[in-house]
Amino acid sequence: MTQTVLITGTSSGLGRATAELFQAKGWNVVATMRRPEAETELTRLDNTLVTRLDVEDAGSITSAVRAGLDRFGRLDALVNNAGYGAYGPLEATPMAKIRRQFEVNVFGLLATAQAVLPHFRTQRSGVIVNISSIGGRMAFPLGTLYHGAKFAVEGLSESLAYELGTIGVRVKLVEPGGIRTDFGGRSLDFSNDPEIADYQPAVGKVLGVLGPLTAEGSAPANIAETVFTAVTDGTDQLRYEAGADGIRMLSARRAADDATFLAGVRDQFGLTDVPSAARR
Repeated sequence: MTQTVLITGTSSGLGRATAELFQAKGWNVVATMRRPEAETELTRLDNTLVTRLDVEDAGSITSAVRAGLDRFGRLDALVNNAGYGAYGPLEATPMAKIRRQFEVNVFGLLATAQAVLPHFRTQRSGVIVNISSIGGRMAFPLGTLYHGAKFAVEGLSESLAYELGTIGVRVKLVEPGGIRTDFGGRSLDFSNDPEIADYQPAVGKVLGVLGPLTAEGSAPANIAETVFTAVTDGTDQLRYEAGADGIRMLSARRAADDATFLAGVRDQFGLTDVPSAARR
């Protein structure tokens, strides 16, 4: 029987590449996105259903899962890919953006998993792949929200793997480094207030690093291969590091104690803490 995968966030980048790869490998694909009416490429693929799913809209999640079941009869895997990165000084970030970072990257992911679990539980099989990041294992300046959300994805996935293992469902984490995407558009939501002068040196440094990290990162198709492996390898492996830069940085993080790693990040970004004696 042909297997079926439901993938969120397939309008571009990793989500699109993952949908194309699974389809090429002979899977049925439920390719979901917020605005399917604008899609012109995935709709031409055989065994592919393009349908609406906005992880901030619970009704659309339920409808997408039902549409996939109606079209293909079963679901065998879920790839929780939809997400984005909110960066910038916390003091300059509106609460609406703070909430949206967690609504999309954490609550939306959980809601989508909840929607497929009754089906997975009934068939006693299924794989959930949550797209995390090296940013779920280490943190960089001005990424309070993004890293907080990705650290949450790491913890919830690890715990969920225990409970779902009892019903035959596997949970996997894919942890990419930089991916060549629409940096500054779809990929990054940066908040800043130039009037708060104290943060501006850090803002300049962080933007100077994040841009090249994305532009020089892995091609989405390369990371999609890791996603496919996570879904199909039949193992209980939890974490899959992805991309040469991601593998390299995670290896360096494991090799360093906290003091050494934090000092290295401060040096990389040109940040200097105010000496304790100078604090009020």
